[in-house]
Amino acid sequence: MTDRSTIDIGLARRLVDSQFPQWSELPISGVEVDGWDNRTFRLGSELTVRLPTGDWYAKQVEKEQRWLPALAPQLPLPIPTPVAKGAPDAGFPYPWSVYRWLEGELASKAHVGDLTAFATTLAGFLNALARADATDGPPPGEHNFFRGGPLATYEAEALEALDKLGDEVPREAVLRAWDDARSTAWDRAPVWLHGDVAVGNLLVRGGRLAAVLDFGSSGVGDPACDVVIAWTFLTGSSRDRFRAELDVDAGTWSRGRGWALWKALITLVGHLENDSPDAALPRRDIEQVLADRARD
Repeated sequence: MTDRSTIDIGLARRLVDSQFPQWSELPISGVEVDGWDNRTFRLGSELTVRLPTGDWYAKQVEKEQRWLPALAPQLPLPIPTPVAKGAPDAGFPYPWSVYRWLEGELASKAHVGDLTAFATTLAGFLNALARADATDGPPPGEHNFFRGGPLATYEAEALEALDKLGDEVPREAVLRAWDDARSTAWDRAPVWLHGDVAVGNLLVRGGRLAAVLDFGSSGVGDPACDVVIAWTFLTGSSRDRFRAELDVDAGTWSRGRGWALWKALITLVGHLENDSPDAALPRRDIEQVLADRARD
């Protein structure tokens, strides 16, 4: 992992100027919400620079350069468009990318006019992604933190977190939901998945879902991990519509609950250890997952 503080505007400026002098006159600025896997900077008004923060994240550069142009024509919403691929240089050890800028506000901060319509549009996008030609697509691995692989990959981590939490969560209910999720498996041909369908990767314009960002965790495999937003952002009728519109079976929905539990459990442990007020967020996610399971 590279020290994030060293991945700054100055470094981005040096990399762009040395490798893409045609853009040396364009200003470089920070963005409002920066990611963890990559540091992102705006280059002029139409481009962005993305610099990986670690070697696992750097594995995503070639994948996105190769596959995003192939996926884009098959999808109903805009996704990032690679414009150029940079090389390690100026003390920066990883390949990096330049993309087209996509306008909009992150769903985490934007006003979503109709959450049910948002859920419908998102389901349509994920259905189209799953229908995209997966021939020779990248299987789960380090490049995407094994998204699309079996939920068992993170079972030890989830159960360890559950033990650490003790009475902070309803242990038996969590275990029942986890066992439900683990009792199913993806038994069909692998399909394309995004891998990180979260509010920080969804752009909104005019109250509507307008684009999907950050395909670093994408790959081909089991799409259950893409269902997690059902409990982290959607609620009530919007969750019901998402499930109705999404082309997944009951087992995939159940494994999605498992992915959501894993993430919420480990996140809650971290927040409690740091006495963070953000602990309320994973607590809510766990409650939403358990309530949804109780309805089935």
